[in-house]
Amino acid sequence: MKKIGLIIACIWCATGQIMAQESKFMKVKGRDIIGTDGKPFLIKGTNLGNWLVPEGYMFKFQNTNSPKLIHETFAQLIGPSEAKLFWDRFLDNYITHADIKYLKNIGVNSIRVPFNYRLFTNEDYLGQNDASRGFQLLDKVINWCKKENIYVILDMHCAPAGQTGDNIDDSYGYPFLFESEDARKLTKDIWKSIARKYSNEPIILGYDLLNEPIAHYFNKDSLNHLLVPFYKELTKEIRSVDQNHILFLGGAQWNTNFSVFNTPIDPNVVYTFHLYKDQPVKGSIQRFLDFRDKYNAPIYAGETGENTDEWIFKFRSLLDEHQIGWHFWPYKKMDSPKNIASVKMPENYNLIIAYAESPRNSYKQMRELKIDRPKIKKALKDYLELIKFENNQQNEGYIKALGFKLK
Repeated sequence: MKKIGLIIACIWCATGQIMAQESKFMKVKGRDIIGTDGKPFLIKGTNLGNWLVPEGYMFKFQNTNSPKLIHETFAQLIGPSEAKLFWDRFLDNYITHADIKYLKNIGVNSIRVPFNYRLFTNEDYLGQNDASRGFQLLDKVINWCKKENIYVILDMHCAPAGQTGDNIDDSYGYPFLFESEDARKLTKDIWKSIARKYSNEPIILGYDLLNEPIAHYFNKDSLNHLLVPFYKELTKEIRSVDQNHILFLGGAQWNTNFSVFNTPIDPNVVYTFHLYKDQPVKGSIQRFLDFRDKYNAPIYAGETGENTDEWIFKFRSLLDEHQIGWHFWPYKKMDSPKNIASVKMPENYNLIIAYAESPRNSYKQMRELKIDRPKIKKALKDYLELIKFENNQQNEGYIKALGFKLK
């Protein structure tokens, strides 16, 4: 009898340990994300855009719009060695613990962190080719978020060979990922290594597998049918090392087309859509609400914003009304009221913009451009100081529109 009692006690103890372990991680249940307290968790936060994936428009460039084009421009202006040092300081200064602490204080409960796959390879990226750099950078922001109790979604914004086919994935102008076995294998390998490392990290809410796959410029009939099968391959690799974290799956055509999906491919999946210029009315999100009802699965706005305070307030309120979590894009950028924080434009920065927008298709064209290198170096040096949290301007109207507190 004592032996039976001991066995039962051991079973209860083991069951309790398993339940305690599971309770550390958020899970999907029906249409909701369930927090560690057993209650529905509504994502409310921002994207750390431009940090690990620099974007031209946040530097006030139009034609020079992808990370590799921005780096090439800076290397032409100040030389490759100085450009490397610029990016080193940029990565150190753009997002710091002070930024994360501030976001927590205003009411943010989670952030989405876009990253470039090259940070996990020996490919040249922002002046370096160190395959350990991705984990070094993610470890920093994850540790800051653990201290401030802000949840993290890791977002592969730029996949090998490109999943979008535009500047945002730092690609070659076409979503070659879906036609390249080597690129798909590398994508799976990187996600598996990330999932293995962070499998037991509860501050990570989940993994956003591919940002905005298959832009509308391309033949969707020849590409869209390849998306879900690849999501299944990625899921299999991740689940082989990580059973804990939520997987976020974006629809085709910039995360707007959910017709590619049917039965959920995993019980712990959230479907993510992106909307920017739509009217802030229910009709704009009705197709996503219908999808949620049909499949009894959670939906979430991974990116939205870049609009007036009035629009931000109306669309955020609409999402809240329908219990849809959100991460507005982006947290900060230069000289803009359409984000939480604004970076002041440094003196003489117009010289950098002028060069970046000039035709440079030959060395002759580059030689003929007038470059005041001392002023440009000074402007870039000033920029690196102005991006620090303590030098940012807080956009009060935008913050209020998101329902956050002013600090």
